[in-house]
Amino acid sequence: MFEFIRTHQRLMQFLLLLLILPSFVLVGVSSYNSRGGGADDGVATVDGKKITQQEWEAAQRRQLDQARQMMGAQFDPKLFETPEAKQAVLDQLVAERALNAEIVHNHLTVDNAALQKAILEIQAFRKEDGTFDMDRYKAALAAQGMTPDAFDARMRHDMAVQQLVGSVQQTAFAPRTVANRLSDINDEERDVQEQLFPIANYVTQVKVTDEMVKAFYDKNAALFQVPATVKAEYVVFDPSVVEKQVTVSDAEVADAYNKNKARFSSPEKRTASHILIAVKKDAPAAEDAAAKAKAQVLLDEVRKNPADFAKIAKQQSQDPGSAELGGDLGVVQKGLFDKPVEDAIYGLKEGELSGLVRSAFGYHIVKVTKVVPETQKTLEEAEPEIVAELKKAKLSAKYSELAETFTNTVYEQADSLKPVADKLGLTIQTAEGLTRKPNPALGASPVNNEKFLNAIFADDAVKNKRNTEAVEVAPSTLVAGHVVEFKPATQRPLAEVDTVIRQRVTQEEAARLARQAGEAKLAAAKASGDATGFGDAKPVSRTKQPPFNDTAAIAVLKADVSKLPAYVGVDIPGQGYGVYRIVKVSQPAQPDVARRKQEAEQIGRAIGNGETFGFVEALKHKAKAKVNVKAADLGANKSE
Repeated sequence: MFEFIRTHQRLMQFLLLLLILPSFVLVGVSSYNSRGGGADDGVATVDGKKITQQEWEAAQRRQLDQARQMMGAQFDPKLFETPEAKQAVLDQLVAERALNAEIVHNHLTVDNAALQKAILEIQAFRKEDGTFDMDRYKAALAAQGMTPDAFDARMRHDMAVQQLVGSVQQTAFAPRTVANRLSDINDEERDVQEQLFPIANYVTQVKVTDEMVKAFYDKNAALFQVPATVKAEYVVFDPSVVEKQVTVSDAEVADAYNKNKARFSSPEKRTASHILIAVKKDAPAAEDAAAKAKAQVLLDEVRKNPADFAKIAKQQSQDPGSAELGGDLGVVQKGLFDKPVEDAIYGLKEGELSGLVRSAFGYHIVKVTKVVPETQKTLEEAEPEIVAELKKAKLSAKYSELAETFTNTVYEQADSLKPVADKLGLTIQTAEGLTRKPNPALGASPVNNEKFLNAIFADDAVKNKRNTEAVEVAPSTLVAGHVVEFKPATQRPLAEVDTVIRQRVTQEEAARLARQAGEAKLAAAKASGDATGFGDAKPVSRTKQPPFNDTAAIAVLKADVSKLPAYVGVDIPGQGYGVYRIVKVSQPAQPDVARRKQEAEQIGRAIGNGETFGFVEALKHKAKAKVNVKAADLGANKSE
C-alpha cells in the first residue's frame, strides 16, 4: 500500500536482509527447538551431525558481507546484531542441513548436461556478444577462492535443492475466487468528503497556568534530563598497526617463485566451436548412416562458407548447450569432452576445421577458433603477487600475536594507556561528550560504538579509573579506553525549559479541543446524515496517492461501508482532527487485467511459500533437527 514503504523504512531494510537468505527458508524454531544440549552437542544437530558455533559465526559473517554488497550506503550492521537476526541465521543452517539430508538419502542429483547448460546461461560469464567467456568464468571463481570442480559441485547441489523445493512450490496456485476478491479490494475506490478541525484554530482558547507547566515538568522528567557524559582517552589497534611491522625480503620472494613456478605459468588455451548431429552410440545402422549423411551435408556447407559456421551451428546443431551460442564451447579443458572430440580439438591449428568426428553423442564438426600459446611469468612479473601473498600470511600470524599483546597490556597495566601505546607504537586520542548510547553526530568513530560505550561507562572504568578491556568494534579492530572525566546525569531546571513546556502544553490542549469539536461533529453527522461543513467528494483507493493525510486515508479504507453514508473520525498527528464522510463505493469500469494476473501470481507464490515452509518443517522433523542454544541466551551469558 501507498503508506507502507514510507512509514516502514527500517522494516523494509530487514525484509531485504531476509532476501539475502535462500528463498526456500522460512525460519521458526518452535516445532523443532529442544533445549538442554551442552557445548559438546554443538549449537544444533541435524541428521545426527553437529552444527558448530564456528559454523554459525561464519554464516553470520557471510550474511553481513552479502548484505553490505546488496544494501550499499543503506547497510546498517545493527540489523544483524540482534538475537533475532542471529537466530534466523541458525534456523537457516538447520533448514539447509535438513534439505541436504533429504537430497543425500534419496540420491538426488543433476546430470552433466543440465549442469553445463546452467553454467553457460549465467550472464556474468558471458561476453558482450552473448558467447561464454572462459576467462571471465575463471576470474570470478578465483575471486571466490573456488576451483571449477568446487564450483560445479556447489552448482550441482544448489540445483538439486531448487529442484526439490521447486517441486513443492510449483504445485501451489491461487484459487480464482480468492485472487479475484483480493483484487476487488485493491481496486475499490471510495468517494470521501473531509472536514478538518485544525489545532491552530484552538490555540487562542488555551490558557496555560504555572501549575500546568509544573505538572508536565514533573510527569515528564526524562525529557529534561541531561545524560551522563565521559571524556576519554583511547587507542585503536587494527591491521594498519601490524602492517608497519611486517616485511618481505627479496630472498623470500625468489624462494616462493622457484617453489611454485607452475603457478605463474599459463598453459596453452584453446577456444573451439562444434556442430553436433546427435545419434546414440548403439543406434541402428540405418539411423547412424542418416545422421552421418546429414552431418556430411553440413560439413560440406561449412567448408564452402567458413564464415557462416556460427550461423549454421545455431540453426542445425543438436547440442542444446552450445547451439544457441553458435556452437561456442568456450575455452576447452582436457577431460571435459569425449576423447575423439578432444583429440580433434588438440590436433587442429587455429582456424582449422575437422572432418566428421564420431563420439558417444553423435557426429561432430569441430573448429578451433583461437590458440593462445603457453606463457611463463618472470620473477619480476610475479613479484607483486608473491609479495602480497607472503605479506598476507605474515600479517595473519603477526596480528594474532600483537592483538594478544594489546589485550593483555591494557588489562595488566590498567592505570594508563601509555604502556600499550609505547609498546605497539599507537597514538593516544581523546574523545569528549561520549554518552551511554551512540551519538549520530559522531558518525563512524570507533568510540561511537555501543560495545565500547558499555565498557567506558562500566563502574570499573568510571569509578576506579581503570582501562576498559580491548573491545572489538569492527572486524580486526580493537579499541581500549580510559576515562579522563565523568559528568553524571543532571536535570535541566524548570526555569530553563519553561517556554518549551508552555508551547508543548498549548499544542496538547489545542489538540484536545480540536478532537472534542471533531467528535461532536462526528456524532451529529452520524445522527442526521447532514453534509454541512464537508468539502467536495474526492476518490480514495489503495493504488493511488490519497488526496489527504495518509493516516486518515488508511482509516477511511478500513471503515465499514455496508451502510452509506459512513463516517470516520481520525486524530491526525501534529495537525488536528478530521471527520470523513464516505458517500460512494465503486469498482473501475475496466479492471487492469495485467495487474490482476500479476496479483494472482503473487498470491500463488505466497501459498507456495507456505507449503514450502511446511515441507521444510517436515524434513527437519524427519532429520531429528534439534537446536541447543538461542542467540539471546548467548548474548546474556557473554554479558554476565
